Amino acid sequence: MAYAHSDVTRATGLAASVKILVAGGFGVGKTTLVSAISEIEPLHTEELITELSTGVDDLTGVAEKTTTTVALDFGRLTIGPDLVLYLFGTPGQDRFWFLWDELAAGALGAVVLADPRRLDSSFAAIDFLESRGVPFAVGVNCFDGAPLYTPGEVRDALDLDIAVPIRLCDARERQSCKQTLVTLVEYLIARVQP
Repeated sequence: MAYAHSDVTRATGLAASVKILVAGGFGVGKTTLVSAISEIEPLHTEELITELSTGVDDLTGVAEKTTTTVALDFGRLTIGPDLVLYLFGTPGQDRFWFLWDELAAGALGAVVLADPRRLDSSFAAIDFLESRGVPFAVGVNCFDGAPLYTPGEVRDALDLDIAVPIRLCDARERQSCKQTLVTLVEYLIARVQP
C-alpha cells in the first residue's frame, strides 16, 4: 500500500490521526484484538462478571467468559509514516450500548468483529453503524473449533452490501489484526477516491 504525504503532514510534520471503532457483540474478541495490535499498552475497562449479571447479560455461547468491557478499550497503531489509527473498542453487552454514540463520534470507520459461532450477535453493531453512516469492514474472528464460513456465506448471513469488505481473522494474532485494519483503511480510501 502506497502512502502519499497529506497537506497536514507536510505542514506540521505530524501523522494524520484517525479514529477507528472496534465493534461487535458480547464476547466476540474486541478486547483481544485491541490488545494484540496496539503498539502501546492498551487501556481496558474490564470488570469481572458476577452473579449480579444473572438474568441481565446473555452468556449464551460465551459461558466461559469471566470479564467484560464496561466502557471501552483503547489502543494505537501506526500504519505508515503519515497515518496513525486510534482504536476504540466498544462494550458488547446491551446494558453498555449507551456509550456507543460517544465512542462513534468522529470515527472515520469501524471493524465489526463477528463470531462465526453466533453471527447474529453482529446485527446490532451493523445496524448501529449503518444508521449513523459509519463505513465498516467485517472481521470474522476464527475461534478454535468454530465453523469456517467463506466471506460470501458471511455476507449472505449478515445481509451485507457487496461493497463491505469481509476478512477472516484471528483476534489473537497481531499480523491478522493488522491485515483486517489495513482492509478497512483501503476500503475507506477507495470510498473517497474519484
